[in-house]
Amino acid sequence: MTDTPSTAPAPLKYVMLGNDAASTAEKLAAYTGQVPWSYLAPHALTGSLYFVDPSLKLEDVGAAISANQADCVQGWLKNGDLIQIEALHAAQWEDGSTEFEALVVSPFVLCRPV
Repeated sequence: MTDTPSTAPAPLKYVMLGNDAASTAEKLAAYTGQVPWSYLAPHALTGSLYFVDPSLKLEDVGAAISANQADCVQGWLKNGDLIQIEALHAAQWEDGSTEFEALVVSPFVLCRPV
């Protein structure tokens, strides 16, 4: 048997978001940005879009969700500081040009108008 170099392509390598050297803050910053309602609307339809009260830092809420800090998140939901966007909320932004600060913490998207 001879040693001949393989001509087969190298297998693809997949990296899960949570399995890299970036800190939680760096990951959250990478998935934060300013977007129009048209970007957020599909997430509202699936029930994964949440409004974050301006008294909270978007990144702090995202960090609590990513760290599975259920007590914290439940407290914000109970106090109304974190609200699931429903049709009534979405209707006010459908025809507008409002921009939003948004953060993706899969499977959720956090937002607030800028």
